[in-house]
Amino acid sequence: MRVTVVSGLAGAGKSVALNMLEDLGYYCIDNLPLGLLGEVSADTLHRQGLDFDRLAVGVDARAREQEIEHFAERIDTLRAGGIDLQVLFLHADQKTLLRRYSETRRRHPLTGDNRTLVDAIDADLALTQPIAEKADVSIDTSRLNIHQLRDLVRNEVEGRVAGELSILVQSFGFKYGLPPAVDFVFDVRCLPNPHWVAGLRSATGLEQPVIDHLDAQPAVAEMRDYISDFLARWLPDFAAQDRTYITVAIGCTGGKHRSVYLAERVAERLRADQGHVLVRHNEL
Repeated sequence: MRVTVVSGLAGAGKSVALNMLEDLGYYCIDNLPLGLLGEVSADTLHRQGLDFDRLAVGVDARAREQEIEHFAERIDTLRAGGIDLQVLFLHADQKTLLRRYSETRRRHPLTGDNRTLVDAIDADLALTQPIAEKADVSIDTSRLNIHQLRDLVRNEVEGRVAGELSILVQSFGFKYGLPPAVDFVFDVRCLPNPHWVAGLRSATGLEQPVIDHLDAQPAVAEMRDYISDFLARWLPDFAAQDRTYITVAIGCTGGKHRSVYLAERVAERLRADQGHVLVRHNEL
């Protein structure tokens, strides 16, 4: 049985991660009392008529402090009992958490008559520290949007399930800044830009006129082969070091033409040798 524990600071994206896991076929339980976590096993669930082999459990500071203090012991006990268990911990900086609560106007679970939002965030950080220290994967969501966080969670979980490297290839525009949490960044702004070709400015690298134009550029083909060959050479070495996911970012000026085209072409090449390759276009 495979169990993924999703925890983190309130406002850091735990619900987004659980929704992603549910989409991947996990049975999800949010805010499970930690005292019941030790009761999780395939035999126990089968006796209750719950016949599934993948479970995701949400745990946060709403659990009792005494329970959180013994979190590591409970995790070790489950693993000793043969449970394939992974702990994901999501966090963000204080400024980001304050902004998110201000935008959504939701109440922080630790606020009260004598505790401000700032104090609640600080208390949350202190309370969840034992969980953070036990995490197998820690994700800073400060600069991630919902789609990027979903991609990271899916890459981590599906790569681990398959026992192989899971790869995300994303296009972006340098004018908007580097995307967060990337392992390799390729700058393709040196290539001919369709933005300056009549009739192509409003199109994207997914559309046939732009594809035909870039296919005809020798430098573009050379860059495509260079990036593909570089990744084909080094990705197996990362997989050998127990990495489960890699994020590759390809950037041009606006993130609409060259980077989109190359992200698609590079992903096609990688799929020939790698089991799981996702593509995302940040600016489209």
